[in-house]
Amino acid sequence: MARPDKVAAVDEIRARFEDADAALLTEYRGLGVGEIAEVRGALRDAGSDYKVLKNTLTRIAVREVGLEELVGMLEGPTAIAFIKGDAAAAAKALDDAARKFPVLVIKGGVLNGRVIDASQAGQLAKLEPREVQLAKIAMLMNSPAQQMANVLSALLRNLGSMLAQVVEKKEAGEMPAGAAAEPEAPDSEPEAAATAEEPASTETEASNDTKEE
Repeated sequence: MARPDKVAAVDEIRARFEDADAALLTEYRGLGVGEIAEVRGALRDAGSDYKVLKNTLTRIAVREVGLEELVGMLEGPTAIAFIKGDAAAAAKALDDAARKFPVLVIKGGVLNGRVIDASQAGQLAKLEPREVQLAKIAMLMNSPAQQMANVLSALLRNLGSMLAQVVEKKEAGEMPAGAAAEPEAPDSEPEAAATAEEPASTETEASNDTKEE
């Protein structure tokens, strides 16, 4: 039967894999205790927990969580960075540590439930931090809206200026530019009355002429 302490250790490793957003496997052969502590501190600042683990127990744990492909990476002295959050930042911190301590080898790992090799882990380290990526996405998404807001603001400013000019002209008793004065309707009633009276006057004059003859 398995010893209770080994069972508990396997359960702990399995839980770490299940809770982590990513995990990167390293071989630390040749690193001293102080150097391992320095790597652990750099990864802690990047939101990761760097653990030295026994391969035999870790193999059991990864099989239990369905990560059989990781078994082949569990050779030699192994330490795993369990990552919560920004995997790119943790990968970069680990890559920087490997540059400082060339004996530290990144063998691969798992990202969002998918096993990645050493080359893919290296590419992950070259990505920009999540905050930078999110800021760029937000900038791209907000750019059209900001441009539209600027256009609308300019239109409103122009409209306000035009309205102010109209109000000023009205207060000064002037007509706004482009407005024509409406012509007054002709007073046709006197002309019509005069036209109606003319025939009567003509008949009277004709009658007087006849009498004189």
